[in-house]
Amino acid sequence: MTTMTAEATVPAVCLDSVTRTYGDVRALDGVSWAFPRGGFTAVMGPSGSGKSTFLHCASGLDRPSGGTVQIGGVDVGRLSEARRTRLRRERIGFVFQSFNLVPSMDVEQNIMLPLVLGGRGADPAWLDEVVRRVGLSDRLRHRPSELSGGQQQRAAIARALITRPEVVFADEPTGALDPSTARDVLRLLREAADLTGQTVVLVTHDPVAAAWADSVLFLSRGRIVDELTAPTPAAVMARWGSL
Repeated sequence: MTTMTAEATVPAVCLDSVTRTYGDVRALDGVSWAFPRGGFTAVMGPSGSGKSTFLHCASGLDRPSGGTVQIGGVDVGRLSEARRTRLRRERIGFVFQSFNLVPSMDVEQNIMLPLVLGGRGADPAWLDEVVRRVGLSDRLRHRPSELSGGQQQRAAIARALITRPEVVFADEPTGALDPSTARDVLRLLREAADLTGQTVVLVTHDPVAAAWADSVLFLSRGRIVDELTAPTPAAVMARWGSL
């Protein structure tokens, strides 16, 4: 019999009564949710529902106005700015719609950037595995301007995975891609959860993208209003239409 470690029972990310206000605007209104380790969750909602604020607070990019956010059992709100930055760099991977690659660096340098900033060396075997998984073994010496949009996003995913993060947050990663390329990117995120046990949180407006997840959270007016498990594009679209 295998004994589950205490760490394995702690959610990857846990929000408890999280609020975020900007002046008179209440972007998040008492949100509570726990993301299990190794799960793939999509977050959807209409414009102004609080999706981006949710991602920023859950990932430690922004401090909530109230409530707590824990990443791997660590209360992010209690950390200094320097320690919060270190936690993000070491335990979280980010993938954005705009790729955010450094134009003057080649693909390998962009992938390695989080390790370099943290003063850490690369595990050659893991670097090879990540590069092979995203299909960029023959593009390592190319700069972002020499890559297609899909290749740039795959490089961004490799950069997000290189530190072996506990959680990968993806903010509309397929928004600028054609359907075929988007499918490749979603497959990589699915593999991050299935093959290496990363927790993946995907913010998207696309029902097809959301259907790659284990479950879909729906936000409206800063609150979680529903969850859909084992989603299909049709089921996601139907629920989306009722928000």
